[in-house]
Amino acid sequence: MKKKSLIIATIIVIIDQVLKIVIDNILSINESTQVIPNVFYITKVYNTGAAWSLFEGSGILLIIIAIVAFFLLLKYQNYFMENKRNILAFALIYGGLVGNLIDRVIYGYVIDYLHIYIFGFSFPVFNLADIAIVVGFLLIIIAIIKGEEHDSSKQRGK
Repeated sequence: MKKKSLIIATIIVIIDQVLKIVIDNILSINESTQVIPNVFYITKVYNTGAAWSLFEGSGILLIIIAIVAFFLLLKYQNYFMENKRNILAFALIYGGLVGNLIDRVIYGYVIDYLHIYIFGFSFPVFNLADIAIVVGFLLIIIAIIKGEEHDSSKQRGK
């Protein structure tokens, strides 16, 4: 299951990095392009923090957290039933973690570019890696609710 997840994660990382490179080369910092009026914009920002710019300027800490989380999740994946949803869940999280980790290590910040307004509320700008992480964790929560984190065919400690 890990091998499949890591292959999918690699594809996610490649797509994430290509999108970030394209956005970084096309737009200036804080420049915005309207996609759907009053709803969706491509806006380039550099985020030195985590989600919603929390822990701004804590780059080394965020790098360490991402690396530790990656390896803990690799181990934790052993406890889940092997099915398409669980493979995808872990792949999304791995891909998102690594995609943002690459940015932090190379640039010292994450390139964010997706900007959504709903009912006049401006959501913080995010990127594909962020979406992958959130969707991956939502899928893991579904697996836990369904009891799939205790795959009886696997022994703890492996």
